[in-house]
Amino acid sequence: MKTYLFILLTSVVITSTAIAQTANKNTTLAKTVNGTIEGLVDSNGIRNFKGVPFAQPPVGDLRWKAPQPVENWQGTRAAYKFGPRAMQLPLFGDMNFRSDGMSEDCLYLNVWTPAKTANARLPVLVYFYGGGAVAGDGSEPRYDGESMARKGIVAVTVNYRLGVFGFLALPELTKESPYHGSGDYAYLDQNAALKWVQKNIAYFGGDPARVTIGGESAGSTSVSVQVASPLSKGLFSAAIGESGAMVGSSKAIPLADGEQIGIKFATDLGKASLTELRAIPADQLLQATAKAGRFPATIDGYFLPKTPMDIYAAGQQSDVPLLAGWNSAEVGYQSLLGKDEPTLENYKKAVEKLYGDKAQQILELYPAASDEEVARVATDLASDRFIAYNTWKWIDLHSKTHNQPVYSYLYARPRPAMTAAMGNATPGLAGGVIKNNTGGQANKVQPALGASHSSEIEYALGNLYSNKVFEWTADDYKVSKTMQAFFVNFIKNHDPNGPGLPKWTTIQASNPKVMVIDVDTHPEPQKNLKRYQFLDTFYVK
Repeated sequence: MKTYLFILLTSVVITSTAIAQTANKNTTLAKTVNGTIEGLVDSNGIRNFKGVPFAQPPVGDLRWKAPQPVENWQGTRAAYKFGPRAMQLPLFGDMNFRSDGMSEDCLYLNVWTPAKTANARLPVLVYFYGGGAVAGDGSEPRYDGESMARKGIVAVTVNYRLGVFGFLALPELTKESPYHGSGDYAYLDQNAALKWVQKNIAYFGGDPARVTIGGESAGSTSVSVQVASPLSKGLFSAAIGESGAMVGSSKAIPLADGEQIGIKFATDLGKASLTELRAIPADQLLQATAKAGRFPATIDGYFLPKTPMDIYAAGQQSDVPLLAGWNSAEVGYQSLLGKDEPTLENYKKAVEKLYGDKAQQILELYPAASDEEVARVATDLASDRFIAYNTWKWIDLHSKTHNQPVYSYLYARPRPAMTAAMGNATPGLAGGVIKNNTGGQANKVQPALGASHSSEIEYALGNLYSNKVFEWTADDYKVSKTMQAFFVNFIKNHDPNGPGLPKWTTIQASNPKVMVIDVDTHPEPQKNLKRYQFLDTFYVK
């Protein structure tokens, strides 16, 4: 277990209703229900508290158990640096961590607040990172909360368990669980963090009645799952999703199926019991996952009593406003065509292989009249298959089964050129760059056909300055100003509209429009609705 620095302060008394300044103008104190913490004050006056525990370390006998309450501490606990990131393989070259190493002991969160006192009652954003539920961390600069805090918001980033540590299901785990389920520990971690926010965020000047949860990719999928789960009802008042949802083609699997995946994993490791599995060092267990494949979310009967799709269809999800959307080129045509060149012949062949007797309908909905048009239309289809359709389905379901406003966007700003210092780096799936990640030469850079997956994060959260990979222009900062303003307004008022911004109507409006976010941000009708309605017939049986 990690050793932490505890500081006993005798010169400062902190009350239960105030954020306190210490004798050192660069440090600050805050109370939590578990004890006092000391954070830092940045040059803009934003108070930040990093590496704050919201659950006990999930190690030893707590590996593959629901997160347990934090134990109280005496004196003052230092909250100067990010906690360790969750166990993960180095999969995405665009992830830049500021974490205190990597550890199974990873259940920490970070708070940025502009509040000078706990009576400020400011709106709150709780953000879940992306990374396919196998990578990512709340310390990544693109998620930094300082910019949002300067807009009058208390920002929180949350760590959660990943991969086998976050999703392993086994009959033995199900048997020992008080709720007779297993898997989904990552989502229970997020739920525990949201409960922490409800109990503690007022001490940081936040309003527990105005908490918006947000995230991108796996983080957006997490938001869709938290909105669906009965365990998270009442823990937040609004939701933001950026490219991802566990509906449509993305599904939680039956618990029995998840247990079989777990049994195979244990068998391949030569381990016959849960005790043996818990005795495996975390690093060794992590390395074993390199060949094991993914561990899907399960219908565990507790966090997820049924699939999120069924929960949304029945209108049983949290009744909260939603702002969600996706990017114009989530993945490239290579995801559809592989190593084949983007020609009409190769495109038709790939579609026929994937869609069989429905191939002609796909070719009519995603038409290409020449080889030159294939790259664009194949990118559209690949992006929809990857994540855009699922996000649309989430928006569609939530707008139909609840009366809360739902706002939909299409993010269309391609990233600018890379800085000269990046050399032969190439764009990565997770939205940044990969430098020779296969050990050989970097892949050939393809021209931008739109906004790639995760490329909107720095724009939305006001963190362009933190990414040194790209040559940001005045237009990029203009897009960021607009998109962050939409997010800020939604977090504050649960409505993205505000002075100086294009008018954004809800999906439930009589003339529904999608907000296209680019240099010329504007609303327009849903152009590709027929595509998603057809994919619905393919994926939803």
